[in-house]
Amino acid sequence: MKQLLFLVALLYMNCKAQNNVISENVSQKKDISLEEIWNGTFAPDRMNALNSMNGDFYSLLNISNGNTTVDKYSYATLEKVETIISSSDFKDIEPFSSYSFNDDESQLILGTRHKKIYRHSYKGTYYAYNIATKQLSLIGEDIQEPTFSPDNKNIAYAKDNNIFIKNIESNNITQVTKDGAFNKIINGTTDWVYEEEFAFVRAFKWNKTGSYLAYLKFNETDVPTFSMDIVGTDLYPKQQVFKYPKAGERNADVSLHIFDVAIQNNKKIDLPDYEYIPRIKWSEEANILVATTLNRHQNNLHLHKIDAANNSNIVLLNEIDKAYIDITDNLTFLNDNSFIWTSEKDGYNHIYHYNANGKLINQVTKGNWEVTNYYGFNTAKNTIYYQSVENGSTNRGVYSIELNGKNKKLLSNKEGQNTADFSKNLNYFINSFSSAKTPPTYSLFTGEGKKVKVIRENSSLTNNLQAYKISQKEFSTINVNGNDLNMWMLKPLDFDPSKKYPLLMFQYSGPGSQKVANTWNDANDYWHNMLTQKGMIIVCVDGRGTGFKGAEFKKSTYLNLVKYETEDQITAAKQLATLPYIDKENIGIWGWSFGGHMSTNCLLTGSDIFSTAIAVAPVTSWRFYDTIYTERFLRTPQENPKGYDNNSPVNYAEKLKGNYLIVHGTGDDNVHVQNSYRMINSLIKANKQFDMFIVPDRTHGIYKGENMRLNLYTKMTHFIEQHLLNNN
Repeated sequence: MKQLLFLVALLYMNCKAQNNVISENVSQKKDISLEEIWNGTFAPDRMNALNSMNGDFYSLLNISNGNTTVDKYSYATLEKVETIISSSDFKDIEPFSSYSFNDDESQLILGTRHKKIYRHSYKGTYYAYNIATKQLSLIGEDIQEPTFSPDNKNIAYAKDNNIFIKNIESNNITQVTKDGAFNKIINGTTDWVYEEEFAFVRAFKWNKTGSYLAYLKFNETDVPTFSMDIVGTDLYPKQQVFKYPKAGERNADVSLHIFDVAIQNNKKIDLPDYEYIPRIKWSEEANILVATTLNRHQNNLHLHKIDAANNSNIVLLNEIDKAYIDITDNLTFLNDNSFIWTSEKDGYNHIYHYNANGKLINQVTKGNWEVTNYYGFNTAKNTIYYQSVENGSTNRGVYSIELNGKNKKLLSNKEGQNTADFSKNLNYFINSFSSAKTPPTYSLFTGEGKKVKVIRENSSLTNNLQAYKISQKEFSTINVNGNDLNMWMLKPLDFDPSKKYPLLMFQYSGPGSQKVANTWNDANDYWHNMLTQKGMIIVCVDGRGTGFKGAEFKKSTYLNLVKYETEDQITAAKQLATLPYIDKENIGIWGWSFGGHMSTNCLLTGSDIFSTAIAVAPVTSWRFYDTIYTERFLRTPQENPKGYDNNSPVNYAEKLKGNYLIVHGTGDDNVHVQNSYRMINSLIKANKQFDMFIVPDRTHGIYKGENMRLNLYTKMTHFIEQHLLNNN
């Protein structure tokens, strides 16, 4: 017995000594400050987005001392070959901030004076530049999406909701459409909801010879109008008024048209019953256009093969899903007009090869894992390049595989996040790699996967971080409601398992999303680290409905959005609360957008475990959000009222028992501040106390303006300190 007591005492003394060493080491490191997070102290050095050129070359837009250049580089050596253009050579125009080549790279389109419209769209002043003659000519002011024709004769662009074509040699301008009108008719660019949810702005496409221009027309006359007051700096506020179809309301009537350049004739293409045209793409045949259509439920997709010469239309492919079908840009036509397509039809997203008539040739990739990116097809090598989660859903690897599905090869690191930027001929790629332990590293690889050279390593950031209190994420899984969910945990550097720590859970939880990934820190990660050093534990759990674990897992929340996601966060919190070092009386949750909806829902319906929540730009009723996103997962409110209302916190504000902070920008054109205003009114009606931070004119990201993010995160830090850290 004396021997046992001696061993216990010795073990205690050793643990105490180790903790003292850890504490002494931690005390020598610096605290992370909010100012450093938002002034760029921890920002990694990233490569500019490169533009792959013909041959083994790429170009970069470089800015130095107010001068802008487009420079050409060699993939083989990574050395600069030449400067294609410098803004200093043209003193009458402002430095350009965007550029694009024509097909043979003899000319450039240069953009300046960009004015943002919505999240992805903008208009600007654009010039055409002839590289051989060094001549610069104005295309137009306040125009959108200027694009060379493949025959290099014309540039098509949109302005004031109409489409124009400018001949490069004669400077003659042809007005393709004339009915464009604000908040009524849009030609050639998308409306708000297509831009946000189908992720494209330019809604016109040249065929391969430049003889036809296909485009979409949006008639949004009958779409309900949304308006926002913009406070600005003038004496009187202004109103931003735009068409926004909320769930169950009228969408724009979208139609497909083809303009014949030679005879300057427009014709409308009749398509069978559809609600959306989310993609149009010309095949390798000059006359053949393929249009993708979806029904309103977004679970019945057609590829229509249209002959522009005779207006014929046949169905090339039809895919039906019991829930919904995601839209991608992966449709690729090969030289024989067979095509590559990605689909979840076997339960996981994989690559398929079809012949020119839409008959399946073979399934190229197979397995209980997802293809997460399709990079392209190398005709000379008969090889497809893609990214997948084959080595675990939190990792991404770059692979090659032959078109027949044989000789698959891992080209990148096995773990972490690997993203490839391929040369146009697919002979080289620049691999962007990072993990939770390694900041972004850029390396040049051959198409066979041989590493040629490390380009950038961020070693200075790695060295600088050694001086700070940085905890490593601990990755694991947690079994919740019968599912193994991915999870990471952050603990204080001087973590003591004999102590009790408040817990803050972070999540987004939206369909197909991922927050538990083996990737490098973002700003939130540094904020979370700062909170751990104040004496907290941070946890992130990806619940049901999140991505990269198969269609069944992702679509399990169909028709009941936020119900199962909320149950998973509540159950996970209750399980974590059983850990001896978690203070079960002080558990909070926070999130942004969908995550703000989730944190609100968790606090209201999980008040027996959550005491505190922060909701930034939250949806509070799916009735307030747009048609395409919301109906994809819930159908319409008329069809599924319970799916909308049973999980919308505006309907049960009386359940609030804890500490609640709601944050929103009044200029949010995406998740309208209406969501927070309605939630606030519901809380007032229920006589519930809460905190709010309403920010004038800020959009969904709440970032515009000096110190905006610093001020916001200071507010959230104080709220957490008050209600979780100092509530013992």
